[in-house]
Amino acid sequence: MQPNASSGMGVADHGKNAFMELQRKKVHRYVIFKVDEKKREILVEKTGGPAESYDDFTAALPENDCRYAVYDFDFVTSENCQKSKIFFIAWSPSTAGVRSKMLYATSKDRFRRELDGIHYEIQATDPTEMDLEVLRERAN
Repeated sequence: MQPNASSGMGVADHGKNAFMELQRKKVHRYVIFKVDEKKREILVEKTGGPAESYDDFTAALPENDCRYAVYDFDFVTSENCQKSKIFFIAWSPSTAGVRSKMLYATSKDRFRRELDGIHYEIQATDPTEMDLEVLRERAN
């Protein structure tokens, strides 16, 4: 047990590493994080390779439970420039349990601060709130 465990959830090192691999090396298209309540830690649940689509990513999120995710969004600007923006997505479906929602809500800001280089944040309670169009509008 880390001495600071009482102050909230820690982030496992491999969580920060996975984020850095997505950000700098483009190894992952997305990383999905899960709060492990027993270990009081935020762990990597799944990563998606660069060839995976946004649909693959959204399909990997549980329907009835909360998650944090980071998604590397590639797009082409109106000036025809290839760009990439990193989105932090707080997935909290309305069907998730109250305890899960509380756990994720209270850990979110601290966790997000640990990940340096996020461009945008989206909080979604249903899939339409994190539709690909939503990302496109935010990124442009």
